[in-house]
Formats: sequence, structure tokens, C-alpha cells
Amino acid sequence: MSTALRYAEYYNMQNTFDYLYGCSKNNRTKGIGLYEHIISKDNILLAYRMIKANTGSKTAGTDGLTIDQYKMENVDSFIKDIRNTLMNYKPQSVRRVEIRKQNGKTRPLGIPTMRDRLIQQMFKQILEPICEANFYNHSYGFRTNRSTHHAMARCQYLINFTNNHHVVDIDIRGFFDNVNHNKLLKQLYNIGVTDKRVLTIIRKMLKAPIMGIGIPTKGTPQGGILSPLLSNVVLNDLDWWISNQWENMETKFKYQQNGHKIRTLKQTKLKEMYIVRYADDFKVFTSSHKSAIKIYHAVRGYLKNQLNLDISCEKSTITNLRRKASEFLGFSLKAVMKRNKFVANTHVSEKKLKSIINETRQLIRKIQKNPIRKIIDQYNASILGRKNYYKIATHVSIDFKEIAYRLSRNLYNRLKSIGKYGIPIKPSETYKNFHKNNYKTFEIAGIHLFPIADINTTNAINFSQDICNYTKEGRIKLHKNIKAVIALEINKMLKTSYDKNNLEYADNRISRYSMQLGKCAVTSEFLTANDVHCHHRLPKELGGTDEFSNLRIVHKYVHRLIHAKKEQTIDYYRNILQLDGKQLKKLNAFRKVCNLVALV
Repeated sequence: MSTALRYAEYYNMQNTFDYLYGCSKNNRTKGIGLYEHIISKDNILLAYRMIKANTGSKTAGTDGLTIDQYKMENVDSFIKDIRNTLMNYKPQSVRRVEIRKQNGKTRPLGIPTMRDRLIQQMFKQILEPICEANFYNHSYGFRTNRSTHHAMARCQYLINFTNNHHVVDIDIRGFFDNVNHNKLLKQLYNIGVTDKRVLTIIRKMLKAPIMGIGIPTKGTPQGGILSPLLSNVVLNDLDWWISNQWENMETKFKYQQNGHKIRTLKQTKLKEMYIVRYADDFKVFTSSHKSAIKIYHAVRGYLKNQLNLDISCEKSTITNLRRKASEFLGFSLKAVMKRNKFVANTHVSEKKLKSIINETRQLIRKIQKNPIRKIIDQYNASILGRKNYYKIATHVSIDFKEIAYRLSRNLYNRLKSIGKYGIPIKPSETYKNFHKNNYKTFEIAGIHLFPIADINTTNAINFSQDICNYTKEGRIKLHKNIKAVIALEINKMLKTSYDKNNLEYADNRISRYSMQLGKCAVTSEFLTANDVHCHHRLPKELGGTDEFSNLRIVHKYVHRLIHAKKEQTIDYYRNILQLDGKQLKKLNAFRKVCNLVALV
């Protein structure tokens, strides 16, 4: 279970979210008092918990406060203050920072104050189920459980099985800076956010003054908690407009299977088209160059006339994938003939290939200057992260062999004096989990560098539309598919796993997480990197060691309950965890080894 789902259930909000999702799915949100749900005690407490768990909570806004200073001293007075603030809401000014992009340019980031972040989170929690119920199936950006891999899988499916090999790429000029506020509020109303008190406050959020600039007249500031959801609301109309031209076109005759409808539509003069969108980056696939030209101009007109958005003509293109590759989300995509059939060939894009090489060179220099565990783990985390992202490319092994070749001389010359080069004889458990081939690599400070070329392609799996945070069936399916994210969580753990004094513990902790498939030893629920604690079965003060056999991965709250002695602390964590009899038995087994009394 994800952290968000665990918190939602603990604060009694899951049933509310499920109810709102169901109402929205059935177009029955009119008359629902969304504002009352937003200012409910449970929703405010959940928002506070989610903000606290967010890594961005350590970043201060214009008031200079981080989550550590923005404390809840008294629950009732805290909730009263938030409710009073919303009665005559005036957003505080937004701190603006420039984030450097890989191409050397910068993009603006707006950082609201901690109070305004909390309020945005409160709104997001209630609005998201309503919006999710009406979002198009094949938009993948800024949505729970979806990823770039799902977007790429959809692209590959369209190339392999629909013969739509002409693609229209539209680049929206300054999308986040040019969203029309009035249009957005109408779209929110149409999607199911019909409480006018809620819409009034959202309008105020959009008009929050930006420090050094003033009050914005358009745009959703990147950095705001609500902004990603709002951006999807804006482009959801485009998704459905394109979808209704072909894929979801209403027909007089109701076909039992979509495939039968598609075969019938192909006999008409209608233009076949499919959109795949990730945030403001999208592709429209079609069957001919003639259709692609018409779609290009139609989409350009729709964006201008319906959404008040302009496109960049220089960056917007039409590509015949049988002749030329097209880039999307860091991948290059092309249709090539194989066994009398066109199939998708995907690579790391040339731009990203150069970026990986340059960034890895910098990490190699850092290791040369300071060959310590922390820097080496940064290198390994970077390599593992790249592999996890690009592993679905059909030709990823060729691309990473090229990266390895272009870095080989730099790697050898810089590290030969501080490390031992060769095939690992006794690699760590973490190394063995991800590397099966006998690739030569450097061993520095007792740690093996992850070999760049050691990677095989993994099939890109289409997103299962049954997965959903807001239905019981969807949550069950989500839990069954959780294994796919284990490698991603290990990558996060690598960045924080180093222990200057104990390499054995740092490595065995990750190995144990991998062996337990990321599941808590007590609750059997999947743990993200933020939730992971490593328990010494026999405590070190009683003679326990950091050996792999003495470690168990548990949820951080479970770990605190294992060692808890005070009755107040025990009651607090038992209320959160709600352990059943079997789970309590496992927990008591751990407490017994620690010489602590069993809980009843």
C-alpha cells in the first residue's frame, strides 16, 4: 500500500474519495458541498501529514517557514485557524526561483508559503478523485500510478498494431505561463467541481502575487501543489476532442466490441487518430501524411480558439516514422520493417545520450577527487536510475554499450590509480541483484561501480485502466502490480544508504529490502523508500550484528512500535497501524527478542 493510501485510510478519507469519484463518474456532483469536505478535520490533518512527508516541505516560501517551523501545537486551534483563513482567503506572495535546465536555459518555479501549500493540498485531495473520474485514459503525466513508461508503451502499441505511422508533434508555447484563468474555472465546473465557494478560492490561488513580479493575469505557477492537476484539467478537453474524432466517436449503432466499431470507421472517409499525452508534451498518431497535415492545423486551431494557447511552429512537426525517428520523453521512436510487419524501434534520444555521458563524466571526476562511499553511491544511483528509466527502449543495450564505450577511456584513466579493475570476485548482494553478466568494473573503497553496459531491454507494459486509487477493485489490482516499482525504490535508497562507518549494514539493508520484495516483515504491505526502516532482529546492544541474516525490513511506524515502551507511544502507533491478530503475533515475536513485553 502506498503512503498516500495508508494516510487516507488512517484519516478516514478513503471512503470520501471513493464517494466523490463514483459521483463524478456518474455525473452526479451537483449539489455536493465540496467546501465542507475540504475544511473537514480529517482532510486538514491528512493534508498536513502529506505535506510533512513531501521532500519539498524543507523548502521555505516568502514567509521563511519550512514544515519544521510550521508546527501543529494544538490540533483544534490549528484547524480553526485554517478554516478562518479560508473564510476570507488571501494567498501570501509566491517565492520565485529559476531552475536551470539541461540545455543551459532556466524555467521559473513558484514556491508558495507553507500555509498556502497546506491549503492547496487540502483542495487537491478533494478535487483529484472528481477529475480522475473524467480524465482521458491515455494522458499519463502528473497522475497517480501512471508513468512515462506507460506513455511509451502506448506509443509502441499504436505503431505495432494500428499502422498509424505518421505522427503530429505540437509544442505549446509557454503552456504553464499562458493558461487562461476564466477558461480553466469553466473547465473545472464542467468536469464536476460545481461548488462555487471552491472555484472562488481557486481563482484567488491563481491570482496569488509573485514576489518581484506582481499579480499574474494568466498561467498556473510551476511549483504549486495544485498546478499539475489544473494543467491536466486544461488539456483534458483536447484529449477528448481528439478521441471523439475517432476512437470514442459516438455512433448510432452500439457496437459490443470496440474493434468492430474501428473496422467500420475505417470504411468511412474519417481521419484515424490517437493522442498520447504526458503533461503538455503529446503526440497524435494517424495513418497518412495527408491526415497528419489536417490534424496539425485542426489541433492548432483548437488550442487557439478553445483554450487560448499558441503553438511554437518551429518546434511543432509532422513525422513519417517509417522514414525518420521522432523524440518523446527522452526516447527516440521509429517504425521499422521486421518479418513483413512494421514494429516500433526505440532508443535513448541523441540529446539524452549526450546528457548522460556529460553527467556521468562529472560523477567520475567527483570519485577521482573524493573516493568515498557517499560519492560512489551517487554514481551507482545515477547509473541505476538511468537504466531503470531507459530499460523499456527496444535497443537500450546498444545505446548503453555506446555510452560505456565513449566513457571507457575517461573512466579508466581517472580511476586506475585509486581502484582495482576487473570482473568482481565477491560483489555485494545489491550488485548481484542488478548485474548478472561478467562485466569488468572498478572496485573503489570496497564498493563496485555499476557497469554501464550491463543492461537488457524490458517489455513496455500498457497501463491497466482498472488500476485506480478510488475504487476497491482498483486498489487490489494496484497492490498486485507493485513489484514493478521495487527497483525505483532501491534507487532512492541508494542515494541515502551510505554509512561512513559501516559498509556492511548499508549494503545488507538494501539487499534485505530486495529479498523481501519491498514488503514489511510484519504487515506484508509494500514500502516506499521513505517508509523503510531496517530492524536488527537481535539488537546490537544485546550482541546483534549488521549481518544480512540479522536484518528485517519494516515500516517506520512498525519499527517504533517494536521498540516502544511508553503506553502513550504504544497506543499512538497501534491506532495508526490497526494490526490484525496475525500481524500482532509477528510484531510480538520481534519484541520478545528485544526483551520487551508482548502487546495484547
